[in-house]
Amino acid sequence: MLPERLREFLNYLEVIKAKSPNTVEGYKIDLTIFFKFMQLYRRKCPSDTEFADIPIDDIDDAFIKTIKLTDLYAYLSYVEKNRGNSAYARARKVASLKSFFRYLYTRTKILEENPAADLETPKTDKRNPIYLTLSESKELLEAVDDTYRHSKRDFCIITLFLNCGLRLSELCSIDMSKIKGDILTVVGKGNKERTVYLNKACIRAIEDYLPERNSMEILDAHKDALFISERKRRISKRNVELVIEKYISAAGLDSTKYTPHKLRHTAATLMYKHGNVDIRSLQKILGHENISTTQIYTHVDDEKLREAVNLNPLNEIE
Repeated sequence: MLPERLREFLNYLEVIKAKSPNTVEGYKIDLTIFFKFMQLYRRKCPSDTEFADIPIDDIDDAFIKTIKLTDLYAYLSYVEKNRGNSAYARARKVASLKSFFRYLYTRTKILEENPAADLETPKTDKRNPIYLTLSESKELLEAVDDTYRHSKRDFCIITLFLNCGLRLSELCSIDMSKIKGDILTVVGKGNKERTVYLNKACIRAIEDYLPERNSMEILDAHKDALFISERKRRISKRNVELVIEKYISAAGLDSTKYTPHKLRHTAATLMYKHGNVDIRSLQKILGHENISTTQIYTHVDDEKLREAVNLNPLNEIE
């Protein structure tokens, strides 16, 4: 059982802030670990209690009001040393703590001071996105041939990933009724609708797939879904992951390295490197709320940087 304030906070994230189920679950896990640590840290349970068995349902407002900034740093030290959390994992936990205590301070107003207000985020190195090169992308598409069952569907899935930069959840949620010519409307993060423009390759792939789709038996509740599984229903995220894994392996690529999300990275990178798409347009295409999220793609093109240095006129002086 979760503490009452944590349950209220998670409900607030879902209902008011319209956070995705994955985001809400992430906050739930982080804050559950925090409260279990606090029970252990404050010696509210025997020291030999298994961490997973530490109860937190008795944590009330009085307990929460005693939490100080030093407790938060002790928690971050614990997850680093005892749970092996990387700087990235600790940074996410800091974000969870800041959001939770800000909610208690500004929304419920049970706190007179916010203990997380001055909590610093661990410094992390910038990660460059993992993506397929242009030639590898072509190899992946060529790996889909007519010997595979549902080859038209699978080719269409990969084509949309590589050309539109869709999220996995967005691709699975595509409805037939949301396709109007070259305009596709998808439901993105936070249940926000966004417009995706389909190029010729995408339109052709969808048209080639439709006869296969229309010949399938589809359950009434899933009649509007574009991508249909063997179970006669809208394709699941796990099903798509397996489809991508199969063709990544068939193309001779590393199936543990390239996931549907890496294909989204690939689409963004190809548009930025080869399509001369500016960063603001790329932000809209990908449905990023903040431009800082999109800026990771400005760091991927080492060849352009190398070329720029070599073009320096002083390069010719010996």
